[in-house]
Amino acid sequence: MRHQEEVQGMVIFSKNYREKDKLVKIFTETYGKKMFFVKGANRKNNPLTPALQPFTKSLYIADIKEEGLSFLNGVKEIKMFDEIQKDIFISAYATYILNLVDVAIEDGTYDPALYGFTLEAITLLNQKIDPEIITNIFEVQLLERFGISINWKRCCVCGETHGKFDYSFANHGILCEKHWHLDERRSHFDAVGMHFIRLFSQISYKQINEITLKKETKDMIRFILDEIYSEYVGIFLKSKKFIDDMKSWENVLKKDDSSSKD
Repeated sequence: MRHQEEVQGMVIFSKNYREKDKLVKIFTETYGKKMFFVKGANRKNNPLTPALQPFTKSLYIADIKEEGLSFLNGVKEIKMFDEIQKDIFISAYATYILNLVDVAIEDGTYDPALYGFTLEAITLLNQKIDPEIITNIFEVQLLERFGISINWKRCCVCGETHGKFDYSFANHGILCEKHWHLDERRSHFDAVGMHFIRLFSQISYKQINEITLKKETKDMIRFILDEIYSEYVGIFLKSKKFIDDMKSWENVLKKDDSSSKD
């Protein structure tokens, strides 16, 4: 079955198909992720071209097919996340977030809550809010889409919600300090890092302006999340590796840029 309608969506990626055409994967609000065929996308002055760029949200006019490729025929509204598009550091995190969405749910899965959550994250990145914190919150709360349900709020033994906590892979949950002895191979994750991951599991993006973290704390959070994702999710994205590699030259470039402005 095929019909034409207006759909709001964000571009996940696009690639050339033949000489003049493109295949574009879009995360839509109403149909989940869909792959669209765009005829003549590479032709000069094609009005659809701006709406096919990475980090773009649009209201598309589309022929939707339940199976196989759908088709884009027009566009009515285009919102470019221009700050992301022109900043390699911010775009790295935005790419990673969109890649996570692409692997977390199947194509065609209706998930308006995830669409809204992703749009919030991308919007905040475009506003230059701390990309590491935005990404960490996204990673923690996306775990459920991978079928990983972790109660970060309370100890899995006694239900304690205050104090120091560590993660137990054996118990698939957090342990309060009183019960660390129950798992000799507990993770020994940093208590401060655990505190913020527990916070990130429940916080909304509307609250993140209240959070400022030291580099050491961010590194602790990054380590914990990498361990969690490695154990439970087992995905290895090129965009994540790029972010990891970027850490080695990011500060050098930013320092050089700052010096040139002086």
